[in-house]
Amino acid sequence: MYKEIVITIIVLALIIVGNIITQNNTNKSVEQMSYELENLKKEIENKNWEQANKKMEETEKIWEEKNEIMAYYIEHNELEKVQTEIAKTKADVESKEVAMAIEAISNCNFVLEHIKDKNALKIVNVF
Repeated sequence: MYKEIVITIIVLALIIVGNIITQNNTNKSVEQMSYELENLKKEIENKNWEQANKKMEETEKIWEEKNEIMAYYIEHNELEKVQTEIAKTKADVESKEVAMAIEAISNCNFVLEHIKDKNALKIVNVF
């Protein structure tokens, strides 16, 4: 009986620690991507297309790095939604569509926040 309790406590501790680590990584990734997207949005609003293209490339590289890590513990469907919005943003920046690019950035930020909230350790998410 004593062994089972110890093993159960160890397993629960590992689950909680793992969740804290993944949640911290997700929060940092979402914050960084949101920051990059806001910088990109400013360049688009100012119609500085050369800088916007550079920011778009930087944002894509950062997302590739974050996506690679988050793919281990987040649903791929959610990550693909972000990738889709980034691709839309890139196409809109290349075609110099201000309104469409800003909309795609807003959608991307929404999906990122959804991922962050969905994977948070909350009582609502547990049950």
